[in-house]
Amino acid sequence: MAIGRLAPLGCWSMAVLMLSAMATTANAQGHDGHASATQHRPGPRDGALVRAVREATDQYIDVEAAKKAGYGLLFGCVSGGDFGAMGLHFVNPSLVFDQGELDVAQPEIVLYEPLPNGKMRITGADYLVLAADWDAKHPGQPPELMGQLFHLFESPNRFGLPAFYTLHVWAWKDNPAGTFGNWNPAVSCNAFTPPTGG
Repeated sequence: MAIGRLAPLGCWSMAVLMLSAMATTANAQGHDGHASATQHRPGPRDGALVRAVREATDQYIDVEAAKKAGYGLLFGCVSGGDFGAMGLHFVNPSLVFDQGELDVAQPEIVLYEPLPNGKMRITGADYLVLAADWDAKHPGQPPELMGQLFHLFESPNRFGLPAFYTLHVWAWKDNPAGTFGNWNPAVSCNAFTPPTGG
């Protein structure tokens, strides 16, 4: 399901309001079935970035801890059909709109997968910076985190955001498509139930 475009961001409070509104209207974005993969176990082949993300997000294994830290569900459960899914994005708006900075210890988004028992399992983190903010501070220098380059999502996009750079790090669940791929074929949105009213 496409989400409407965001108007250019005039101020932080307007952006948070718009993101909050999108959170209440977004539903699961596809329900293609995918086999469940085992939880990621750190091994000798894990790089420094994966280890750093695990350290940064260990405190958010329980989604309730992420909520208490200012993260909230946006965009429903993001599925990419045959590509797999990104899953549930718990976004911290104060980190997204921090004017073009990146910090491995403070991911803008913590990723979870919905489980059939109604719980959520952490799968990784997504680092996101608005392209206009990054480019204004770092002209001609694409964003990277510990040597890993970000992907650019142009606007318009399915999230209704201005152009942004993003880096998924699948630190808690193996990704057959690669540790830093946007989509994970081992993640499924099949168990997602959109929140109701209230």
